[in-house]
Formats: sequence, C-alpha cells, structure tokens
Amino acid sequence: MKLSMTTALAGTLALVLGFAAPAFADIKIGATVSETGPASFLGDPEAKTLKMLVDALNAAGGINGEKIEFVIYDDGGDPNKARTFATRLVEDDEVVAIIGGTTTGTTMAIMPVAEDAEIPFISLAGAIEIIDPVRPYTFKTPHTDRMACAKIFEDMKKRGFTKIGMISGSDGFGASMRKQCLAIIGDYGIEVLADETYGPTDADMTPQLTNIKGKDGVQAVLNPGFGQGPAIVTRNYAQLAIGLPLYQSHGVASDSFIELAGAQAAEGVRLPGTALLVAGLLPESDPQYAVVKAYKEAYEKATGKPVSTFGGYAHDAFAILVDAIKRSGGSESSAIRDAIEATSGLVGTTGTVTMSATDHLGLDLSAFRMLEIQKGGWKIVE
Repeated sequence: MKLSMTTALAGTLALVLGFAAPAFADIKIGATVSETGPASFLGDPEAKTLKMLVDALNAAGGINGEKIEFVIYDDGGDPNKARTFATRLVEDDEVVAIIGGTTTGTTMAIMPVAEDAEIPFISLAGAIEIIDPVRPYTFKTPHTDRMACAKIFEDMKKRGFTKIGMISGSDGFGASMRKQCLAIIGDYGIEVLADETYGPTDADMTPQLTNIKGKDGVQAVLNPGFGQGPAIVTRNYAQLAIGLPLYQSHGVASDSFIELAGAQAAEGVRLPGTALLVAGLLPESDPQYAVVKAYKEAYEKATGKPVSTFGGYAHDAFAILVDAIKRSGGSESSAIRDAIEATSGLVGTTGTVTMSATDHLGLDLSAFRMLEIQKGGWKIVE
C-alpha cells in the first residue's frame, strides 16, 4: 500500500507497510513534549511532526492494518508536568511506548517513570546523561552534548585554535555540555582561558563577554546552550565587536536561531548540525538525501513553516519506534524495547542509527555536519 504523501516520505514510513504478522489490537503510543513555554521552539515542531506522521501512517492503513492511537500532552517545559503526564500515559492511557522529553530537564523527569513501568522511552533531548549509563528502557535520537563538543574541538584544531573562552548556559543542557566539553578539551590540545556562565532568564550577557574579550590570548569562543540565551550572546558578541570566531551548540541548530540573533550578528557563527539543515545542499548520492528531502517537503507543506532539526529528532524517534513494532511482531512493550535496541542501519534525518545493548543512541560523530551561517543561511564548511 502506498502513502498519500511524497514518494520519499513513503520510503520512511514503508518500514511498516507490506508487513505480514499476526494481527494485534490498535497500538497506543504516547508523547509528552514542550509544545508551549520557553522550549516551544523545540517542542512545537516535534509535536507537529509526530501528529503529521501518525496521521500519514494511519491514512496508509497503519501497521499491518492496525491503526496507531496517539496520545500527546504539552508539558510546557516543566519537569513536574512532564513526570505527571508520563505517569498518566503509563497508568491511565496504557501506552506501549513514549516519545518525548523535549529538554534534558523534562527527559530526566520522564525517565524513571518509564523505567519503573518497563515502557520504552525515546527521548528528544541532547544530554549524554540520558543514555550514559545505559538504562534498559531509555533511548534517544539527538547526538549527545559530548559528541557536539568533540565535533567543535575537531574544527577548532583544524583552524589552529589552542586557547578559547567559554560562556555557558546554567540550564540543564548548557551545564551538561559545559561539563562534557571540559572533560575532553585536553584531548585536542585546547585550553580554556575564560569560563563564564549565564542564567536561563538573563537578558544581557555583556558583562561576561566583556570579561572574555579582555582575556589575553583567546582565539575563539564557545557557547554551550539552548533557547534564547545563545541568540542574546550572539547579539551582544556582535555589539561588543569581539571579532573572534564564535561557536554555538547543536542545541540552536535551526533557522529560528538566525532569526532571533539576527542574520548580521550571526554571520560566521559555526555549529555542529544535521543534514536536515542543509537538505538543499546534499547530493542525491548522500545516504540521507531521500529521507531528509521527504520529511522537509512533507513538514513544510503541512505546516507552512521551515523544517527544524528538532522536528527531525521526533521524525527519527517515530521511525525507530515504528520499525521496532514491525520487527517485534506485536505490541508488547518488552518486545518493542528489545527491537529498538536491535535497530540497525535505519536512516533518519539525524544520521544512520545502529543501536546495541551498550549504545542506546546509535550514532557516531560522522552523522554531524559542521555548519556556518553565511548570508542568513547555512553552509557546510567541512
């Protein structure tokens, strides 16, 4: 059976079509994401993506003729609400799996609920602590913050930078990435000469950036963070005419970051991102070309908005889950968990996923692209 969307998107969802196995009851999947609130620029495209993919799958006949019943809650980025909704999904809605955890904070609140109930949980957040140490029922789709640090430091080393300044958000993501960057920076022969932080509600980072500017020997600056903070940092950075290369994290890898910071202020900023941000630059021979092109076209047609990396995380989580349900031959949570862990060679918008009992992410550093903002758009610079 063919989907009523683009042919390429049909390829993504074809994981579930033409599958012959014993029939089972309609499959109930749950989600809690930050559709509103301070992380809405992450959670809104995630929610839209999941709803779009569920509708497309059901319109195509579901999995072996069985429809997906989708239950989604908006936690507004509040970890307490996320935990409450996760509990509701498990106890009241009786879902077989959960997608969500837009932020590290909400993910860490959902995780113990899913683990205690032995329900597969695929997080959409970045911190390495989500999957290290490995927990039986918890998986994730974004690259880890440690991987982002490594990608950035590789680029700095190529450019001959050995002394840098850091300005990090004190939120869960920023604090985690700062910790991971400091843990591995010595491996690249790079030294941190200035180490500043800012709060998630701060509206001006000029004092911290002035301190970095005044530190002799700094050759580049790294800003681990997500949300509006990095956009403010970028604007203040330009206002102070610091004039050094500025690196941001994968936590702001979206067109909305350029809009918030301003194209002129963001000019030259580098960050690690996914193929999705540069879909139009990928050659047809790229393994991710078809999946990225299909999702981008379908999402932008359905929403009238540009695609984002964060919606791509939800796309991949859904693809992984559907593929696992197909291979598990039923809707038992334990079997689905085992099938997720056995995911191999699944091409998504974020990379090609191959998981194992010791790796509940399934991506390596090659899945990242080093990108630079040029003239208000993204360019591949590696």
